[in-house]
Amino acid sequence: MNDILVTAATRVGNPAVDEWKAEGKGIIGHVCSHVPEEIITAAGLFPYRLRGIETQSTSIGDTYFGPFICSCPKAILENAGRGKYSFLDGAIMVQACDSMRRLDECWRKAGEDYPGIVPPFFHYMGVPHKVTDYAIDWFVEELEKFAAALEAQFGGKVTSEALAEAVSLHNETRRLLIRLEEMRAMDNPPLSGEEAMTLILAGTAMPKSVYNPLLAEELDAVSGRDGGHGGKIRILLAGSVVDDLAMFRTIEAEGAVVVADTVCFGSRDYDGLVEEENPSFKSLARRYLNEQFCPRMFGYYQKRLDVLKKKIADANVDGVILQNIRFCDLHGSENGLFERDLEAMGIPCLRVEREYGPLGDEGRVRMRVSAFLERIAQAA
Repeated sequence: MNDILVTAATRVGNPAVDEWKAEGKGIIGHVCSHVPEEIITAAGLFPYRLRGIETQSTSIGDTYFGPFICSCPKAILENAGRGKYSFLDGAIMVQACDSMRRLDECWRKAGEDYPGIVPPFFHYMGVPHKVTDYAIDWFVEELEKFAAALEAQFGGKVTSEALAEAVSLHNETRRLLIRLEEMRAMDNPPLSGEEAMTLILAGTAMPKSVYNPLLAEELDAVSGRDGGHGGKIRILLAGSVVDDLAMFRTIEAEGAVVVADTVCFGSRDYDGLVEEENPSFKSLARRYLNEQFCPRMFGYYQKRLDVLKKKIADANVDGVILQNIRFCDLHGSENGLFERDLEAMGIPCLRVEREYGPLGDEGRVRMRVSAFLERIAQAA
C-alpha cells in the first residue's frame, strides 16, 4: 500500500499536509461527518477531519472536560493542547453530540492557559437533529453563515462554479469508496478490514484532489487479488467513532474479516451523493441530513435499522459487533435496540463498551471478540 496513504491514516501530520502548507494554503479542521466539506474545498481550503490518535494520556482533556465523558473529544483536545494541530488555520465545531459540543467551549477555555492552541478561525455551526422543511432551511442558513465567515477570514469566494467543482470532486471520492465497499463485500475480499479502513481514513487527512488518484490506483492494484479471506467469519462493525486501525486489527487477529461497517469514519461518511446538477447549499443540506446513520438524528431508528440490515445482507455478514465508547449514551442506547432486533432475526451480535482508540483496552476487547467468534463458529 502507498506509504503516503498509510501515513495519512495513522499519523496526525502527513506529507499532504506539509505540501499544502508549503504552498501557503489554509487547512480547516472539523469534528463531524455532518460538516459539508464541499464548502471548505470551494473556498480553496483543505478540510481535515480531527482525530485524537497518537495521544499517550488525556491529562489536558481531563482538566477541562472532567472524567465522566466520552474520551474522543478529550483526546482531540489533548492533541490541540500539545500543539499537534499547529498546522490548522481554522476549526469548525458542531453539536455532533453533547460531548463533542463541549469541545467548542473546552478548547476555547484551554486556549487561555495554552496560548496559541486555538486556530485563528474558530467557528461554531449548528446542525439540526431532524429532517424537516424548516430544519433544512435552518441548516442552509448555517451553511451560508459558515461560507461567509470563511470568505471574510481567508478572502476566497464560494462561487456557484467553485461549489459545483467541489461537489464533483467529493462525489468522486464517495464513488471510489463505494467501489471499495463493494470489493469488501465479495465472497473472498481482496483486502482485509484493516487495509480497507487504512484507505478510508487516509481520505480524511488529505485534500481530495490528492487522495482520489491514489485511492483509485490502490483499488485497481488489489482488484481481483486473492486476499486470503475466503471462509473467514464475516463481521460488520457498527457503533461509535472508530478512527484508528486497532479495533479492526483486534477483530481480525482472531481469524475474522471485517467486511462492512456503519461507523462515521467509514460508510456513514460516504453513503449518498450530493446532487451534481446545479448544486446549492440546499442540496448540500439535504444530503448531509438525509444520508446520515448517526443516532444523533432523532426519530430515525427504523431507517437506521433498515440500512444496517441491507449492509448485512449485501456483505453476507455472519455477525455484528456493536461497540460504543464509554459514556456514549447515543450509541450505547441504540446498540441495545440493534442487538434486540438483529438477534430476533437470527443475526449474532456482540455489544462492547470500550475506551476511545489508542487508549483502548485491547486485551479485554480481544477476549470478548474471541468468545463471540467461537459462538458463531459453533452455530455454523
